Amino acid sequence: MSEAIQRVRVEDIEIDSRLHDFVRQEAAPGTAVEPAAFWRGFAGLVRRLAPRNAALLARRDALQSQIDAWHERHPGASFDPPSYRAFLAQIGYLQPDPDAFAVGTADVDAEIARIAGPQLVVPITNARYALNAANARWGSLYDALYGTDVIEGARRPGGYDAERGARVIGFVRDFLDDHFALREGSYHQARGFRIAGEGLLVALAHGESALLDSAALVGYQGSAEAPSLVLLKHHGLHVELHIDRAHYIGRDDPAGVSDVVIESAVTTIQDLEDSVATVAMEEKIVGYRNWLGLMQGTLQATFEKGHAAVTRRLDPDRHYRTPSGAELVLPGRSLMLVRNVGHHMLSDAVTLHGAAIPETFIDAALTSLIAVHDLRGKSARRNSRTGAVYIVKPKMHGPEEAAFAGELFAEVETLLGLAENTLKIGIMDEERRTSVNLAACIRAVRDRVVFINTGFLDRTGDEIHTSMRAAPVPRKGDLKKAVWLDAYERRNVGVGLACGLRGRAQIGKGMWAMPDRMADMLRSKIAHPLAGANTAWVPSPTAATLHALHYHQVDVDQVQSQLASRPPAPLEELLTPPLVGYPEWTAAQIEEELNNNAQSILGYVVRWIDFGVGCSKVPDFYNVALMEDRATLRISSQHVANWLLHGVCSAAEVRGALERMAAVVDRQNAVDPAYRPMTADLAHDIAFQAACDLVFEGCEQPNGYTEGILSRRRREKLG
Repeated sequence: MSEAIQRVRVEDIEIDSRLHDFVRQEAAPGTAVEPAAFWRGFAGLVRRLAPRNAALLARRDALQSQIDAWHERHPGASFDPPSYRAFLAQIGYLQPDPDAFAVGTADVDAEIARIAGPQLVVPITNARYALNAANARWGSLYDALYGTDVIEGARRPGGYDAERGARVIGFVRDFLDDHFALREGSYHQARGFRIAGEGLLVALAHGESALLDSAALVGYQGSAEAPSLVLLKHHGLHVELHIDRAHYIGRDDPAGVSDVVIESAVTTIQDLEDSVATVAMEEKIVGYRNWLGLMQGTLQATFEKGHAAVTRRLDPDRHYRTPSGAELVLPGRSLMLVRNVGHHMLSDAVTLHGAAIPETFIDAALTSLIAVHDLRGKSARRNSRTGAVYIVKPKMHGPEEAAFAGELFAEVETLLGLAENTLKIGIMDEERRTSVNLAACIRAVRDRVVFINTGFLDRTGDEIHTSMRAAPVPRKGDLKKAVWLDAYERRNVGVGLACGLRGRAQIGKGMWAMPDRMADMLRSKIAHPLAGANTAWVPSPTAATLHALHYHQVDVDQVQSQLASRPPAPLEELLTPPLVGYPEWTAAQIEEELNNNAQSILGYVVRWIDFGVGCSKVPDFYNVALMEDRATLRISSQHVANWLLHGVCSAAEVRGALERMAAVVDRQNAVDPAYRPMTADLAHDIAFQAACDLVFEGCEQPNGYTEGILSRRRREKLG
């Protein structure tokens, strides 16, 4: 495949002509960045930084080899914690905490600095999904409740179920009573709304009642005497009451309320990493092109819905009149961040002396060049109002790599003529070496950092791999009970607050992975704001709308204020790996665990390899639909590799589980006419062989990452 690629030489780099054309014809025009100068500057960047990147990756491998050797000298689930900590400090894995400091990040949009709310993560290669996420800043609470299991009971077929609708309306009236209380009475008794002076009056059966907190009214649409929309605000989030007595909902509502729309996904991560498969140059350019459309405000997607063509575009801003008569404009879209790939991924889209370069260099330069369209302010669909570009950096290992990312960003700023610290960084706290040195990582980018986020899935995969040689790990369900995990979640918040992130940056929590179980999410995900996180990941716009309810229930700023004096979780707890002594699992339990892992691996891998789908909703062994990406794949493959290494199971047992689950996954995908069953020829099916590679070569994969095997097998599939 590489022989057919046409390349453009610029100094000592060679660029895939398709990428070169994209920059020249699409990305650069309108930025005042001249394409030839861009590539000359990029060539210098690559020359300077590529050797450093290679040295950092070699450092990862060297540290892991030393840790492997230590565990081989001290095998088993129990070892002396002080000795282990001293060893990690001796080899430089664990570094001293820096002196107290506070981050100095400036020019940060309010959505990151001050507003607590949900964060969507979406594959940027799908324009429709990218637009849905960008437009998920506002969501219908009626629709989110009516269409999910939050409201009990099945929906009656044949159109609108009035009984279910009544339960939705009752739920929402309770929500309004809880957070926008009236001086007298309840929204359940509301008969109408009007604006009087600078206050809201709600008509009840007997008289009118004002808001208990008059400042909660911030705007309206229509006339003051008969508004068509009332805008309220609580904990920094807005809520719209839509009033339309001609609407099929509003005409039967005593107050004429046809919908309640709430501010939902305050921020969105447009993802070029774990949730996409961009091995082919065409696939990568699709991601860049969609980011370009988002930054220019021109992206659109047309699709069939109900036998009609629907075109989706970025939503406009929302306009209101304040109670005092002034105009109020609120963003119509989520503030967008973009996630680049990690330092460990290489791409031959650009080569240096014939060798592939770090893909993160290309991502940083291209996504920033594209964001210049937004910075120049020509679009009616602005993203950042402060002139910032928000780049999430995954899978960094320790403060040296965080500092290196900062240097990369500085080089890109010079390349594009941007002011210092225009490019902001989000630190994914998802690798063990970053967790144990988190304060030093933040300090390394103290004037750029806008985000730290715990990622339980990748972090668990790295936890398994780091201690791979010590002992078996527990069953996957028990990994969530490990000492290190609780310490990790608490320590992330504590360190972030100690470093002054409050009011300047997001402290985030990870994904809700069961998109069909919204009732469970509504019960449990409130733990994230209660823990002091001012954002947490959700898998869909509907989930964002429902998770937004938690930020009305919890004043995160107040929680962070209370937690600021609490010391971070002890480092010793964070350094306690999840290991078991002599496992006493039955043969049936081991087989069940292998089946569960094998189905998770195959269900994801077959769509990655065969269709280039990087994020899939895959039924697990218990038929629960889970959002799977490379992070979940990393856990499952490393888990089986660990059990194989320690003799919990045999290679034959693992192979048997993979073969059994291949048949199950084939049945689950049988409705897709483009799907080709793995079981038709397991010995030669590329996806099945990729799954086997991930397990049987799992111990040898750097840090347990799956990208190398997936990319190699995807290229084989593409031919």
